[in-house]
Amino acid sequence: MYNFRTDLADERRDLYKKANKIENEVDGIEAEEEQITDKIKVTRVKITDEQGEQAIGKKQGNYITIDIQKMNIITEEEAEKASETLANELRKLVENKIQSKEDVLIVGLGNEEVTPDALGPNVVKDIEVTRHIINYLPQYIDENARPVSAIAPGVLGTTGIETLEVIKGVVDNIKPKLLIVIDALASRSMERISSTIQLSDTGIVPGAGVGNTRKELTENTLGIPVIALGIPTVVETAVVVNDALDLFIEKLQQEANSNDYLNQLKEEDNYEQIKEALLPKDFNFIVTPKEIDELILNMSEVVARGINMSM
Repeated sequence: MYNFRTDLADERRDLYKKANKIENEVDGIEAEEEQITDKIKVTRVKITDEQGEQAIGKKQGNYITIDIQKMNIITEEEAEKASETLANELRKLVENKIQSKEDVLIVGLGNEEVTPDALGPNVVKDIEVTRHIINYLPQYIDENARPVSAIAPGVLGTTGIETLEVIKGVVDNIKPKLLIVIDALASRSMERISSTIQLSDTGIVPGAGVGNTRKELTENTLGIPVIALGIPTVVETAVVVNDALDLFIEKLQQEANSNDYLNQLKEEDNYEQIKEALLPKDFNFIVTPKEIDELILNMSEVVARGINMSM
């Protein structure tokens, strides 16, 4: 069922429900939605057992999705509200894992030279690191601040070192109590590119969304809780064609009110058939919007501000 590239648990749940014609909730999954503003919506998905895990291909745990409409033209006030929403959700996850004032290490994954993959390094630049100040100049910082450190370890192709190896070395030396990992994700929807933030308390497998899987960053491999924060920045060509086909069918349906074939096409998910047609010619590219530079900049600012507020 989940032979597609999306890292979003909420999206996998919706696709599973559609494919299996499930009207209520998937067994082993709990979900709720909250509309924060007319442009910001939060969806909380909890996978409670192996049945839910197997249904959508995600580990048991909590997955929080924050959808922000029209991110490319967001106002300063809306960006502030998005950061505040992120801070509230992240704070809850952190407080469920560690005590107040315990150390947090923030890791920005990705390649700074490749814009769709540069989210993590860009966010790290704007993180308010406090560990050194608390250690050496505590009188100059709020007494409620957590010790926060941050690192952008680069990618295997430029460092020759697995991300897990770098992070484990840092963790073993500075001994944080919790890790927050930031990475770019893949989606099954064009609408969600750089407009959705996913938080989870299950860790992350870097590169999984684009078929370049690295060693997982989880509590099992690092010995401390890992919270993953990701934003989809790419989709497959098959996704673009499938979404465009849906929009085209909708247009035809408006002009021809009744057409059984078109209605059937619209109800089905044609992603797999489209992907099968593209794969033999190696045309199933990973693509990103032309305004990705601006979107990454906007989302990096929202995420960094949200993380700083939560700490």
